[in-house]
Amino acid sequence: MKVARFSHGDIIAFGIIDDDELVVLKGDPMFAGYDPTGERIGLREVKLLAPVIPRSKVVGMAHSFYANREEQAAGEQREPRFFLKPNTAVVGPGDPIVLPAQSRDVRVEGELAVVIGKITRNVSVEDAEDAIFGYTIANDVTARDLYERDEDLTRAKSFDSFCPLGPVIDTEFDWTGLSLHGRINDEPFQSGDAALLRHTIAEMVSFVSGVFTLLPGDVILTGAPGASGAVVDGDTVQVEIAGIGVLSNPVRRA
Repeated sequence: MKVARFSHGDIIAFGIIDDDELVVLKGDPMFAGYDPTGERIGLREVKLLAPVIPRSKVVGMAHSFYANREEQAAGEQREPRFFLKPNTAVVGPGDPIVLPAQSRDVRVEGELAVVIGKITRNVSVEDAEDAIFGYTIANDVTARDLYERDEDLTRAKSFDSFCPLGPVIDTEFDWTGLSLHGRINDEPFQSGDAALLRHTIAEMVSFVSGVFTLLPGDVILTGAPGASGAVVDGDTVQVEIAGIGVLSNPVRRA
């Protein structure tokens, strides 16, 4: 099932995608279930928004992919690593990634994103997938030069618009079949799958929930397979995950 958050006229609502239409729901399905209003709206008549606005945080997994199969075969074992993005970094499909005045080297990375569906604390690996509402696409944006200057990710990852999400949440996505492709102005810069992940999605959720409580709507970015891409004013970034869709965002200078 693919769930969309959208605006239509003066309303913001949720719907289930059914071919080229949205089955409009009475409320946020994460909290109110899948109760339809009886209304259907054509997909072309709405603007898709970020499918979720995290209640508290976005968690980004760092160095979560092996660089290559040789590194994977070496069998290096280590705990997952992560950073935080504020929920104010989230924007939706078609919204601009705004280049901050402080930076001259902004990079983008397409990632699979996990949407948490219930209050989750100290969940076991075996039970972790029960905490997942679904999956969407993320674009993890970083001011690389600020990261190198600060020797810390906080400022570099936290600017408004530095976490596009969308276009939908797929509640039945099989992450083991991940196929991700990133393009800047239709030129490929990134390609990858789940084969080189250091940790399973369940292991990530379990580890993070052992540090702090995850709330419904919180998002975990599972990391970037392949290379990052540098963007400048006027570019358009597309991140595609087969089975979920395409997240497209223009790039604009502040």
